[in-house]
Amino acid sequence: MKGLTIYTSFSCFFRTSISIILFFILTLFVACKDLVDIDPPRTEIAREDVFSSDELATSAISGLYIDIFDNGSVITSTLHKENGLYTDELLDFTGNSEFFENSILPVNSFVEETWTRLYQFIYSANLIIEGINSESSQVSDDLKMHIEGEAKFIRAWCHFHLVNLWGDAPLVTSTDFRGNASIGRTSSQNIYNQIVDDLASAQLLLSEDYSFSDGERGRVNSAAATALLARVYLYQKDWANAEFQASGVINNSLYNLDDLNEVFLVNSRESIWQIRPLMNNGTNAFDAVIYVLDAVPDVVSLNEDFYNMFDLNDARRNNWIGTFTDGVETWFYPFKYKVVPTNTQPNPPITESLTIFRLAEQYLIRAEARAQLSNVAGAQEDLNIIRSRANLPNTTANNQALLLEAIQEERRFELFTEGSHRFFDLKRTGQIDAILSAIKPNWETVDQLYPLPQSDFDKNPNLRPQNPGYN
Repeated sequence: MKGLTIYTSFSCFFRTSISIILFFILTLFVACKDLVDIDPPRTEIAREDVFSSDELATSAISGLYIDIFDNGSVITSTLHKENGLYTDELLDFTGNSEFFENSILPVNSFVEETWTRLYQFIYSANLIIEGINSESSQVSDDLKMHIEGEAKFIRAWCHFHLVNLWGDAPLVTSTDFRGNASIGRTSSQNIYNQIVDDLASAQLLLSEDYSFSDGERGRVNSAAATALLARVYLYQKDWANAEFQASGVINNSLYNLDDLNEVFLVNSRESIWQIRPLMNNGTNAFDAVIYVLDAVPDVVSLNEDFYNMFDLNDARRNNWIGTFTDGVETWFYPFKYKVVPTNTQPNPPITESLTIFRLAEQYLIRAEARAQLSNVAGAQEDLNIIRSRANLPNTTANNQALLLEAIQEERRFELFTEGSHRFFDLKRTGQIDAILSAIKPNWETVDQLYPLPQSDFDKNPNLRPQNPGYN
């Protein structure tokens, strides 16, 4: 897949492709290498060129979005699928999934690639942050601020994944190749502190609307930083700040809950940030290619037990879950994204975008925060907004304990196979061992964290010790 969010025409892409190539000679030569195996970058002339004008500086940040679209399915669609197998959302039909069997090893190639891609994106973001602040005298102040905000958001987003998948991990905030080559692990709390700092800064630097991207929601604005900050505060159990930040998005007139079949369309009013393709290449959102069944499954299907948990009147059951039958058996699959290439239409029009942040999650964040703050009526109100769209009656939960249980159930039905929410929710609420050990014979407490990739672990002794259970 190839993609970019800000270019509104192929000619615009072609016109700026030379600068993107220059930029990625600079970044990918270094960033695609292992975190602990970075050679001294030869970048002075290239960086001066990249940040010498508004157009080239825009191409630099656009290059990072291109890389996230081209290579980012590892940390979006594919990661969500693997974590769906890791928990109780998906069933495996390959017969050899280490994630489904909860038998991940440090040499697992997907674990290594996820780790590598995250640090690749962080390195590129750091390069932009440093370049836009030191070598951009000819870049306009407003653009300089916005590009710095975008890079800080992406750095925070990547660190958020790292801390939730590996726990303590290297915190990388510079392009110092020597320091990065031998960097040790930083405590999870300190990583979260950096994430909060980056997002708070991004809120101030980023535009409030999408005018900078011609109305397209494929580049982040201040609301995206606010949405991620609300999630971070929720994970940190800072209920007051989680409620405050989520309210900032909910009260923003740019965003409204959409019809269920419009939520994942390009520029849906529910979307806060989408990963967008550059041009029509036959793939809308990769999730559809992963999940939609037109034959007996040979990779994954939706867990039938999960499907049977839906209320029969739940509109999400009927609109976001598909079925395939061979006449004897029936299988279910996630159908949030519906457009896949076919023999008769190998290059369908781009109508869907992979949605990373959307408004519904913010209502659920605020509902949970309010419940934790003993605001029963406020939590009920937010929960009922989500239930109403799903054609369900108001919740009957009328105290804190029942509301918290109902909110977690609603998160499961609303956010399934998105954003690794199920895996992260089970961990942060302390339910993961009780729920997964009951259905997965190989589940152990240590499975809450991935192992550090063996290749990096071998090269950098400062990464020791390995996460428990993987020695």
